[in-house]
Amino acid sequence: MAKKKNKARITKGERLLYFYATIAFFLMLGLKIFCGASIGEMKMSIEEKRYNIEEQQKTNESLTMQVNELTSFENVQKVVKEMGLAYNNDNIIVIDK
Repeated sequence: MAKKKNKARITKGERLLYFYATIAFFLMLGLKIFCGASIGEMKMSIEEKRYNIEEQQKTNESLTMQVNELTSFENVQKVVKEMGLAYNNDNIIVIDK
């Protein structure tokens, strides 16, 4: 007697399962790409903000140095003499915190 060979057939349930697995795979791939792009954009934004902060700190340091120069004792004496005023050490009061 000749034996009939059963062909391996894919059932409807298996076909549906493969279809949903493929859909899930591509959705996860798209999600990974989208999240990677968002993270990259966020990192670039953070680096830009760090750069701006460093530039502002440099500007602040420069302005602080200019203020210190303008309020130095020698500069104050020069301005006082230019205005025709006299320097009187007895009128200076030092206030400590």
